Amino acid sequence: MKILVITLSGIGDALMFSPALSVLRKNLPDAEIDLLCMIKGVKEIYLPRPAEAGYSVAGELNPKVNEVIHFNFMKEGFLKSLFFVLKLRRKYDVTFNVYPANRKEYNIISFLIGAKKRYAVRYLRSDISNLGFLNNQTIIENDSLHNVQENLALVKKFLNLPTIKEERMEIFLNPSHDQFAENFLLTTLNSKLKTKNHKQKTTNHQLLIGFHAGCATLKNHIKRRWEPEKFARLGLLLKEKFNAEILLFGGPDEYELNSHINSLMNHSAIEVKTNTLIETASVMKRCDLFITNDSALMHIASALGLKVVALFGPTNTNYVHPWKTEHVIVKTNLDCQPCFYYSPKPLTCTRTDLQFKCIKDLSVEVVLDYVEGLIF
Repeated sequence: MKILVITLSGIGDALMFSPALSVLRKNLPDAEIDLLCMIKGVKEIYLPRPAEAGYSVAGELNPKVNEVIHFNFMKEGFLKSLFFVLKLRRKYDVTFNVYPANRKEYNIISFLIGAKKRYAVRYLRSDISNLGFLNNQTIIENDSLHNVQENLALVKKFLNLPTIKEERMEIFLNPSHDQFAENFLLTTLNSKLKTKNHKQKTTNHQLLIGFHAGCATLKNHIKRRWEPEKFARLGLLLKEKFNAEILLFGGPDEYELNSHINSLMNHSAIEVKTNTLIETASVMKRCDLFITNDSALMHIASALGLKVVALFGPTNTNYVHPWKTEHVIVKTNLDCQPCFYYSPKPLTCTRTDLQFKCIKDLSVEVVLDYVEGLIF
């Protein structure tokens, strides 16, 4: 049997299919399970094989996947994308559109690939307009379920299982990634603190707290972010109260944001810059606590088993709360929350008193209280 998992949306969305992928592999050990992705970071978390280590066989560090197929549809344009998809036509028996994938483009790609069984969620909103009827094996969206549970429900239907175990998300790190994180922290902290004794004390005993002040920006989702000034103030308070080392995480498009936060912290934080997302994950693994907006790195932190403080505004926490890891959710609990549900529409706010009041009204003091609750 040949199965294609189509994960063309975000990194977090792709990661939240990993428990379903584990169930597929457990029940179909001899199946060929490939993954199609558009974002480079998705390829990295599903196939972390550094070139310097000499890995050449697809999936040898991720036993759940045979091959990861990476193609940037947005960059390559219509014609190249069409030719690429047609090369995959009728190579697979089954395809899964990873939840959420409520866009007509994703449904068209699945349809053109031409598997006899095309699994996807039937969305409560904008399903017909996004050509959801092109999928012939569906379950109905449930707003009370986590994305992981929706994906597991798709696999449960496919395998015809009476029950299904809700497993943790997975990221595969190898010893070279662990060594990268060790070298990064030792080098960075040694440079910062100047003395070997301080370096040893920091890496082995000092509280390491990760921040992710960014999140996705498409469809106006930049409005989900807590203000950088508040991250900076929180960081200074944590350094003062707990002698914590603050690590600022994010992709290249968030380096400027992290630099701004660090400047507000008198350059007392560490800006984590790496070459790959899997290297970022390896450094994150060393953190004692991770404070983050609703973002892909929040899900990576969950997969790594970190303690997570998740800051939520307009999105539905049922869908995307940190999965199977110790965590707290910090939100304002306004009557209008949540206001964003899965559809292609951009994120908007209908309030007239203060736009996106749900995230802007989160105070540093409230977040600090939750942080302290997880520290002790």
